[in-house]
Amino acid sequence: MNTFDAVRLALAQLRVQKLKSAFTLLGVTIGVMFLIAVVSIVEGMGKYVEEDFASRLIGSNTFTVRRFDNVAGGPGGNRGMDMRAAQRRPLLRMTDIEAVKAALPVTMSATVSSETFKYATSPGARPRQVQAVATDANYFAIKKFALDQGRAFTDQEVRAGTPVLVIGVEVAEHFFPGLSPIGRTLRVSGVPFTIVGVVEKQGSVFGFSLDRLAIAPYTSPMQRIIRPLKDFSSLIVQAPTQPDLAEGIEAARSALRAFRGIRAGEPDNFGIVTQDAAFGFIKQLKGRLVLFGTALPAISLVVGAMVIMNIMLVAVAERTREIGVRKALGAKRKDILSQFLVEAATLSTIGAAIGIGLGIGLAEIVAALTPLPAAVAPWSIVAALVTGAGVGIGAGLYPASRASKLDPIAALRTD
Repeated sequence: MNTFDAVRLALAQLRVQKLKSAFTLLGVTIGVMFLIAVVSIVEGMGKYVEEDFASRLIGSNTFTVRRFDNVAGGPGGNRGMDMRAAQRRPLLRMTDIEAVKAALPVTMSATVSSETFKYATSPGARPRQVQAVATDANYFAIKKFALDQGRAFTDQEVRAGTPVLVIGVEVAEHFFPGLSPIGRTLRVSGVPFTIVGVVEKQGSVFGFSLDRLAIAPYTSPMQRIIRPLKDFSSLIVQAPTQPDLAEGIEAARSALRAFRGIRAGEPDNFGIVTQDAAFGFIKQLKGRLVLFGTALPAISLVVGAMVIMNIMLVAVAERTREIGVRKALGAKRKDILSQFLVEAATLSTIGAAIGIGLGIGLAEIVAALTPLPAAVAPWSIVAALVTGAGVGIGAGLYPASRASKLDPIAALRTD
């Protein structure tokens, strides 16, 4: 019997014994369904972070000079660092920032940034936390913030320290529902700021809203509100292209080391955070999520393999006479063995195919009902089909071996 005939016979058994076949497929279907769903959600998270999170929250082609490396466990992170020594690092001052800016290639742009959450108030609305940002005019270009209303503050307003504010859509809707916020006053930590613009809707990242912004010049009272010690959270540098980043990072590192008098062989007393550092941590997390997320599907596949083995053993017992007739007509041991293996693999592959469809559907439902994104990875579909066939072959090996060893005379005596 060739492979095609064995597959056809397996499909015939599926039609004849519907209930038994359904139980045979169930374990593999459930296991593959959850495998596809978990991998799709994790892949979607990774793609979302790399494509959307990077450009909207970190910034495209950027690196950040900070007091600390803020990505624990990532490349160049703080893992293993003596935190007492880290706390002795000097604060990031304007003189540090000016030294770095002077050393950067002219093609690169930079912006200072200090960020934290502070309460904002306005008459007629309850207080609410906003993401307070003290920065300069370059911030809007680096972050690619387009304005829905009004305008961004200017370099002149930054030099003058004018208490002007650009807010996010969510802040505008909360404090000024149904009204234009332009020209109105919003108090941040009790300090009044005049609103000059509203950033267009940014959406959210993993359920965290990006529209709670309150951005003011770093020369205004906002900087004092955020950083009472008059230091800065970070200097964000943007290169024109990804390959230019290395040159900018090296220029910034060399300039700050020289300005601070760090001798050769001594470690940096500042941090430079890149997208790779952030993504390194995300990739580690992604790998762990895949590992833990596939544990349950693996258990289901083991259960499915046991079900297939038991049902195939029953099938061998029920078809003992058929096996005897085939052997009496000249079928060899390998023919019987391959017949039952192909049947088991066919059934489990069908179960895997059904599981793939259900898994994709489950991932889409999760993506529609929750903030979790989903992206089906082509390799996961191939892996699921191969796994399904492998489970069938592995589970059918023992029953097929028993069938191939049956004595044809004893088999023909069976009723």
